[in-house]
Amino acid sequence: MKSDFQATFQKLSITLLLFLFAIVTNAQNGPTVRKNVPLDSIRLSDPFILADQETQQYFMTGTGGMLWKSKDLKSWEGPYRVTETDPESWMGPKPMIWAAELFNYQDKYYYFATFTNRDVKIDTVAGNVIERRASHVLVSDEPAGPFVPMEDPTYLPADKPTLDGTFWIDRDGKPYMVYCYEWLQNLNGTMEKIELKPDLSGSVGEVKLLFKASDSPWSREKDANGNDVPNKVTDGPFLFETGSGRLGMIWTSWIYDNYVQGVVYSESGTLDGPWIHEEDPITPPNFGHGMLFTSFDNKTLMSVHSHKSVNGRTIRIPHLFEVDLTGDKLEVVGPYVP
Repeated sequence: MKSDFQATFQKLSITLLLFLFAIVTNAQNGPTVRKNVPLDSIRLSDPFILADQETQQYFMTGTGGMLWKSKDLKSWEGPYRVTETDPESWMGPKPMIWAAELFNYQDKYYYFATFTNRDVKIDTVAGNVIERRASHVLVSDEPAGPFVPMEDPTYLPADKPTLDGTFWIDRDGKPYMVYCYEWLQNLNGTMEKIELKPDLSGSVGEVKLLFKASDSPWSREKDANGNDVPNKVTDGPFLFETGSGRLGMIWTSWIYDNYVQGVVYSESGTLDGPWIHEEDPITPPNFGHGMLFTSFDNKTLMSVHSHKSVNGRTIRIPHLFEVDLTGDKLEVVGPYVP
């Protein structure tokens, strides 16, 4: 006959096992999905919103590889895990996922994102160890995934850290990825392009430089001697056309310790440029990594994130701004509250 101690110990052991099983099961099945979540209650960096005409829903993704969905931009449901990467690929079994973007193209949905394999080191520059990181593309038949790998194992050079890939069809009718070559290695971040295969399953040809971080007239940092110089970071490109047909790009860098977004325009109307930078940033301090989309009520909106420190932890929050593209330049109208 069991003692009271043995019986109590057995009950506690069973309870602990059930608790551990629940933790493992939840970890395997993904995060807990929440409903009716206001946009400003979501914690997400690099927010990208696809207004999907087919489903009449908004799908928002960003850093972390999760997805949120909404019918009105006001009330959101998520997060959902939507990627299925190959653990045998260069990404490894559990890659970090940054700055995911969603595009509907030729009846499929494409997931442009930055993947990092922290177990693989490709270089050390100025004392910084650089991990294997690159922009890559996944595909799905549905806007909510699952998004899976395609044909090519890599899109960009394996010995260079690249990030924040975005999508554009240029005037030659060909698809391109525009992305950042990270400043950690070249010490002066660049914006570059590479042509993609017609089905976006891989890249074609050689990389071409669009502009350098040091070309910016508005970004700023202090160099080792305390002098004011352009900031070395290029971040978050997104392409657009104005009402007059002018090709522009929003992108983000820093003014000292403020994360800020600027705009640059192509004189040729193509990705080949030359790219001419506006003198001043277009967002207030602490707002950046933006993209543009048209809402179902036909407003042109810009999605960005802000960040703040809470108890030593950086919190990033999605925000919307209304913009005007009807003229020759992008004009920010002001904050937009759904």
